[in-house]
Amino acid sequence: QVQLVESGGGLVQAGGSLRLSCAASGRTFTSYTMGWFRQAPGKEREFVAAINWNGRSTDYAGSVKGRFTISRDNAKNTVYLQMNSLKPEDTAVYYCAAKGGGYLSRHDYDFSGQGTQVTVSS
Repeated sequence: QVQLVESGGGLVQAGGSLRLSCAASGRTFTSYTMGWFRQAPGKEREFVAAINWNGRSTDYAGSVKGRFTISRDNAKNTVYLQMNSLKPEDTAVYYCAAKGGGYLSRHDYDFSGQGTQVTVSS
């Protein structure tokens, strides 16, 4: 079992930046692949980014590649999502998620946080 708490969301103008953080409980953080997902109003939740257990492999959705960077600090049990060049279409609730096994995946995550709102104004 792992509990995830996101922070860092807010309101930003188009072109701006935000950094999301996700703090994980438990002593087995390195057992998990970590991911970020987002859900905009009226839309399904979608994959944003993932990072493997040691941080050496990452994966990004095409819509955010080159603008977002996922990273993790295993000593702090924390995963980050640096978001640059934000666009109004990035507006959504962003969720942190954990998947057992440690290998990159876009699907079938085991745990998710409560989410943090990101709003990008035009």
